[in-house]
Amino acid sequence: MKIKLPIFIVFTLLILLNFSCKSDKNKSSITTNEKVKPNILFILADDFGYKDTSVMGSEYYETPNIDKIANQGMNFTNGYANCQVCSPSRASILTGKNTARHGITDWIGAAVGEKWRNKKRYNKLLPADYNHQLNLSYTTLPEALKTQGYKTFFTGKWHLGGEGSSPEDHGFDINKGGWESGSPKGGYFSPWINPTLPNTKKGENLSMRLADETINFMKQNKDTTFFAFLSFYAVHGPIQTTQEKWQKYQQKAQELGVAEQGFKMGHFLPIKQQQDNPIYAGLVETMDDAIGKVMNSLKEMGLDDNTIVVFTSDNGGVSSGDSFSTSNLPLRGGKGYQFEGGIREPYFIKVPGLANGQINTTPVTGSDFYPTLLELVGADLLPEEHQDGVSLVPILKGETIAKRPLIWHYPHYGNQGGEPSSIIREGKWKLIHYYEDGHKELYDLENDIEEANNIAENNPDTVKYLDEKLFNYLNEVGARFPVKDDEYNAELEKKYLESVIKNQWPNLEKQRLKFLSDDFKPNDTWWDSKTTVD
Repeated sequence: MKIKLPIFIVFTLLILLNFSCKSDKNKSSITTNEKVKPNILFILADDFGYKDTSVMGSEYYETPNIDKIANQGMNFTNGYANCQVCSPSRASILTGKNTARHGITDWIGAAVGEKWRNKKRYNKLLPADYNHQLNLSYTTLPEALKTQGYKTFFTGKWHLGGEGSSPEDHGFDINKGGWESGSPKGGYFSPWINPTLPNTKKGENLSMRLADETINFMKQNKDTTFFAFLSFYAVHGPIQTTQEKWQKYQQKAQELGVAEQGFKMGHFLPIKQQQDNPIYAGLVETMDDAIGKVMNSLKEMGLDDNTIVVFTSDNGGVSSGDSFSTSNLPLRGGKGYQFEGGIREPYFIKVPGLANGQINTTPVTGSDFYPTLLELVGADLLPEEHQDGVSLVPILKGETIAKRPLIWHYPHYGNQGGEPSSIIREGKWKLIHYYEDGHKELYDLENDIEEANNIAENNPDTVKYLDEKLFNYLNEVGARFPVKDDEYNAELEKKYLESVIKNQWPNLEKQRLKFLSDDFKPNDTWWDSKTTVD
């Protein structure tokens, strides 16, 4: 027997059922929106200079994919690494602490104390000791993100310790290629030497491999929330590229015009003044190609609208020492130096819906990434951890942050020619304290980005104010300092510098022209890769 309900009851039930369905749908949507946090893709280049991108003014290098990150996000034109060499800066990104506080003040493996004499540089000071691995007691950025439900991934250069201080020991669930070495052992074409990144096919390009590892991780975790840290070995020496890219940039250098002289003498070593190295340019473009591949993959997976992308470098471009690869002009110096060329970097943050295509001149550093990313994903800040970093979210929202000093501490001699020094920047003023003789240099960076005019003598009050603030901080955090070398011999140092001018400088000029010659042939350990980017 069929049961017949009055018509008004039927209509009432239909209305209630429709409302219930809408309510459940809205509830599901709200719950989803509350649950979803943005993914994070952090891209860190090695030894990549302030002017090594097209967007920052290079007419020689071509970096359309890196440029796109800058143009779609916020470009911090006063963005800094926390040190002029790699390991200290990398530690600061992961901890939110300045180098003097976390104690890694030189690249891990650098000689200290009396061992520095073995370098036969005959300097006045013995470099200070430093911590040789990242402190396990710190809560690192990936560890903080794991508490928010993030799956964490690292690929590429680590250089923050070996066994017992690997990426896995500091919060990364997966590690592909990170170990104690700071350079690409074996070069940029497989077979390379890396215990955590097995060789799979001969001639494979290292930068593209790291991109592929990142893409594989993102695909496997696209339905979760992830933090992917893509840490290129590029563009660290030994610099290598394919024959096709070398030829492209060899011709481009000729078209732009090859300068008669490519270097000028610095305090200890010649410093490159031209962007005209076709091998380095090819290495840069390949890294950019790899970044483009990762960014395209994000878009194909539909994740680009919910992924924060950061791009920066760990120190300035190598204008001296190492491979003498690039010029950072108009910035003075490069990697290892206390000048702007050693510490000012490309510094781009792309956040969907925020600060698209904007430029900001606020001075910021690598230690600011930690609190910035925490706030962007809705996590509580950890001020007891990121003690020297501040969140840049107000800036990304069009507001400002409080004025503060930025501090660097490098009580070492750089392989590239830098000097033991400490730096403080506040507003437009930059003060450099030199440990060899205690003298100080003061620069007005708003009007003298080249650091050509030391105005310390004319501004004694500013010098005193900044110097006191600098050393109050260094003493507070227990910074270590270089000491006088009792065996210093001024005559031996003079002979060393004369040899650099007489022999090394001319040889560098010859090498520069050789790289640009039509009959250039590289070392047998590379150039055998004809692989094109797919």
